[in-house]
Amino acid sequence: MSTPVALITGCSGGIGRALAETFRAAGYEVWACARKAEDLAELQMAGFTAAALDVNDAQATENLVARLQREAGRLDVLVNNAGYGAMGPLLDGGVDTLRAQFETNVFAVIGLTRACFPLLRQSRGLVVNIGSVSGVLITPFAGAYCASKAAVHALSDALRLELSPFGIDVLEVQPGAIASSFGATASRGAEALIASHSPWWPLRDGIRARAGASQDQPTPASDFARGVVKAIKAPRRPRLLRLGNGSRALPLMATLLPKGLLEFVLRRRFGLNRQL
Repeated sequence: MSTPVALITGCSGGIGRALAETFRAAGYEVWACARKAEDLAELQMAGFTAAALDVNDAQATENLVARLQREAGRLDVLVNNAGYGAMGPLLDGGVDTLRAQFETNVFAVIGLTRACFPLLRQSRGLVVNIGSVSGVLITPFAGAYCASKAAVHALSDALRLELSPFGIDVLEVQPGAIASSFGATASRGAEALIASHSPWWPLRDGIRARAGASQDQPTPASDFARGVVKAIKAPRRPRLLRLGNGSRALPLMATLLPKGLLEFVLRRRFGLNRQL
């Protein structure tokens, strides 16, 4: 039998790189995607098939899928992992920040999956969408990110139904805190947005706390990746997989706590329990 092929986006580090290594250890030919030349060179040296891809570039997506068809001739697993977290007050970021967040975290998921559909149909493959528990427990100063991951959840459920006649399965993964550069990137974005003229300037410590929350006692990315591959290979594959610190407790809070109590807890946690 031919070696199964996995295409993984966002492999420059963190979750994506750990997934690439774990899929390879499980016997897959891994096409590891990244944007920057230095990251691609490192992935190539590590033995992966390095694939240049900016998920927001439709032409780059088309070129990659054509190359995949030409060189591999199949695709068994597509992992939509590339993404980032826009942090800060929704009204400070405005529509432009929200649009950019959805371009990467939501629209690109559909764009790449659509482009890969013929290959996935041929192999009766699997789409893995990396969501987040932040799409379930909505927090302040991460509204754009939470909304984008809630959209990933809804789209994953719809795709699972719509792709089932073609033998293509969909697994959504909702990580909790996973060790990666996500928090550092989110913090840099938040610092660029925080400004003394903002009405939320007195609450800047809360904004910073939320930006770094993903790295509170994080689960190692390698442990997370092993859990994903184990679930994929399970005789009864789950529809939804939650892995990492907080991945079960936070959705449980969102489900069980009365809304008023949950909001009280979040206001205290992020400094929103005082009038300005």
